Amino acid sequence: MNRLFRTALAVGALVLGGLAAASPLQAAEARIGVRTETSSIDPHFSYFGSNKNAAYDIFDTLIGRDKDLGLYPALATEWTKVEPTVWEFKLRAGVTWHDGQPFTADDVLFTFGRAGNVPNSPAPATQFLTQIVSAEKIDDLTLRIHAASESTQLLLDLPDLFIVSKHAGEGATTEDYNSGKAAIGTGPYKFVSWTPGGTLSLVRNDSYWGTPATFASVDVIAIPNDAGRVAAILAGDVDLIEAVPPDSVERLKGDPNVTVWTVPDVYTGYLHMVTDRDDPPTITAKDGSPIKNPLLNPKVREALALAIDRDAIISRLMFGLGQKASQLAGPTMVGYNPDIPQTPYDPEKAKALLAEAGYPDGFRMTIAAPNDRYVASAQIAQAVAQMFERIGIAMQVETMPANVFLPKINEQEYSIFFMGIGSPQGTAWISLRGVLMTYDKDKGYGLSNRGRYSNPEVDRLTVLAMNAPDLDTAAQYAREAATVAYSDFPVIPLHYQMNVWAGRAGFNYEARQDQLTNGYNLHKAE
Repeated sequence: MNRLFRTALAVGALVLGGLAAASPLQAAEARIGVRTETSSIDPHFSYFGSNKNAAYDIFDTLIGRDKDLGLYPALATEWTKVEPTVWEFKLRAGVTWHDGQPFTADDVLFTFGRAGNVPNSPAPATQFLTQIVSAEKIDDLTLRIHAASESTQLLLDLPDLFIVSKHAGEGATTEDYNSGKAAIGTGPYKFVSWTPGGTLSLVRNDSYWGTPATFASVDVIAIPNDAGRVAAILAGDVDLIEAVPPDSVERLKGDPNVTVWTVPDVYTGYLHMVTDRDDPPTITAKDGSPIKNPLLNPKVREALALAIDRDAIISRLMFGLGQKASQLAGPTMVGYNPDIPQTPYDPEKAKALLAEAGYPDGFRMTIAAPNDRYVASAQIAQAVAQMFERIGIAMQVETMPANVFLPKINEQEYSIFFMGIGSPQGTAWISLRGVLMTYDKDKGYGLSNRGRYSNPEVDRLTVLAMNAPDLDTAAQYAREAATVAYSDFPVIPLHYQMNVWAGRAGFNYEARQDQLTNGYNLHKAE
């Protein structure tokens, strides 16, 4: 049986440690420097990695996901199929919200109703509700979920759905969560304050149902500059940093006061392209006059893919901390398709394809990228632009903080941009569902499909994968969907990256494949 489901399909309670004695809040006992801060304390506002970092400290999910992507009981202690498409969940007794009120099935039902309906959400949680047809309360600690299929996809989605309290969340806005008014969770830390662009301050929840957090308080400090984070860990200004820049890894490994942790990442770096509009933003003829969107033509998209020297990007910009990607799913994921070939570096063929597509002299285009989210993303965008220049495309590059970048690409202000997608579920169909299915907010499909690619056959096969009764069948459908999609070049996969953290002496971090950086996984070294 696949490792992901070994614990997910087993029914049983997780016995956790007792509670710690109360400790008064003093100066933060642990300080974490992050590259990308959360854009909101509202756990349903945006499904984005940096937002999950904060959410996992403050809130909980029904099912947890460990550092190796295995599933374990969290707010739900056990789950059983009582009918082919009906799951019964037993909730953990004795859990209280940070304000002391009891956690019940009513909070879960409220969460199911709220999660996909947050106004102005740039990446809504709807995608994790697609398997939930309806849910009903049996008693305060029991609920039943009627699923869309007999598959186990529901169990994979629930670790990405943070449970919020009904009493604090009814009528609450995202701003109410950001201010702390509604930021009442059941997680290992309580919200104290958040200053956007500054610090998120947390204090230990001494009534936490699970193993108590190590530190009485944690400050999560935004340090978007790579050199600034490295300087902060070397100076002892912070105790842990995430996203260690590749060019600093060996230097930090050589410092006796610093420990470096490196694990494979579930994230894939790729280029996304707008393929649903005749009038392309940030693309013109070379003289600046309007032209029909060249990215509508698969030959142009393939030409761009052929123009990129992935080996050079990985060796020179990522210092070897990466692997070439042929698809958004990584090779360890269920449903990865080994038959999809790597796109070679072939600028001459790229030029020929551009000419065949009607652009022998190229065109003018701007590429965008976040400068504080993915490994070397700004430098990679610059390198890609230079490679596109070599096949005759006049390029400009715009990089910006992720909290500025995301709203712009959500509104399709750029025709091509560097992005990352991860599958903490460990399956190939999460990226198919999120990035390559036709955008449908109500159904939760294509919510990260910012290029609006649409292929009915990809949609059909991906739905079959999600609803398949077993993993082998799901994997086969996912491979078939990938074969159809990637032959169309709707996105350009570049590389799989590595996760790298660095910590001060006396600290130990539970390094994870899903990039999670939070206070709960930081401990004192033994």
